[in-house]
Amino acid sequence: MALGRAGAEAMAGVTGLERMLTGLLDASHLVTLERLPELVAEYGAQADLGGALIYLADLQQAVLCLLAAPGCPALAAEGQSAELRIDATLAGRAFQEVRALSQDGGAERQHWWVPLLDGAERLGVMRVTAAGAELPDAARHLAGLVALLLVSQRAHSDTYAQLVRTRAMNVAAEMQWRLVPPHTFATPEVTVSGVIEPAYEVGGDVFDYALSGDTMHLGVFDAMGHDVSAGLTASLAMAACRNHRRLGMDLAANSEAIERTLISEFGPGTRFVTAVIADLDLRTGQLTWVSRGHPPPVLIRSGRWSASLECPPAHPLGLDLGVPITVCQEQLEPGDRLLIYTDGIVEAGAAQGREFGLARFVDFIIKHTSAGLPVPETLRRLITSILAYHHGRLNDDATVLLTEWHGIAPESA
Repeated sequence: MALGRAGAEAMAGVTGLERMLTGLLDASHLVTLERLPELVAEYGAQADLGGALIYLADLQQAVLCLLAAPGCPALAAEGQSAELRIDATLAGRAFQEVRALSQDGGAERQHWWVPLLDGAERLGVMRVTAAGAELPDAARHLAGLVALLLVSQRAHSDTYAQLVRTRAMNVAAEMQWRLVPPHTFATPEVTVSGVIEPAYEVGGDVFDYALSGDTMHLGVFDAMGHDVSAGLTASLAMAACRNHRRLGMDLAANSEAIERTLISEFGPGTRFVTAVIADLDLRTGQLTWVSRGHPPPVLIRSGRWSASLECPPAHPLGLDLGVPITVCQEQLEPGDRLLIYTDGIVEAGAAQGREFGLARFVDFIIKHTSAGLPVPETLRRLITSILAYHHGRLNDDATVLLTEWHGIAPESA
């Protein structure tokens, strides 16, 4: 039976989409990051997607940087910039709002800026050109596959690391960024996002998170000092925490084991780390945590009020002072946002007598929570605001781990 014109066109569209995805996937197994733009442009054309360009967000998420094929002659012809500011361009707006946005491409075609997402982590945006006023499904599927290919390549690619840096990085920061998990992770029940500044000179701060069944493990560590030794200390504390957690230790036992590891390596009282380590039960919203000389977490509820989650702190890890460890609990409600941070966030600017301050920090999060911004965008704007407040320079490491519990997903209830 004849398909008719509409049916034939639909079948041709499906075939083009299939050719694009299967062709790119087959070609990707041995592809290098440098060749990815060329392949994306080649196979995008199979689904009538032209002018494909890949832009990656820099480490501080201030600009989008073009991942260009060698020579990239199309840029000069189109007048397209190799760097786009996230706060001042349509591409940046698509990145911020995590939605595809279009602009006139001439000749009844549209340029589409499509977010590149690894789960909830924003890698950048992809620009494609297509006919019609609606975003083609092929563009969404291509962006999804490109994001997966980028993630598969970045761990062993110096090109990726160089592209997303806007200036030189010190050795301590090089080590820390290789150890911390991705900026953002999400499931139907929870979203977790972390940031560290100064991104290129961080010394002793790290954040950590991991999912184990229905439990989200959280941790923030702040080592004494602001150098490679501080980075080594914080990294050892985080690695010890991961190791003991995976051996099945609870929070109190893990805390003690981390301290034994630090003392074994450095001796008692030589180097120390403050920390909060926590477990969030994703089915019940029960938060359990211990503090080792660290600022108390902050809870924001309903986007309107906040409270510091006070818990008697034990001594910082590594000092061996014998202060008892207290395990504390708090029942979260759906929509609650939990902030675990280092003192560099609220004490930023203290040397100039102008601390950013806890009240300003919490008010900022509340304001942007009320605006309905995604968790990672809220943190991006927070760090931008803190850096602007202090003219782009921080005297101490400043880290935030923001966790939003969404409640029990319907299919899990």
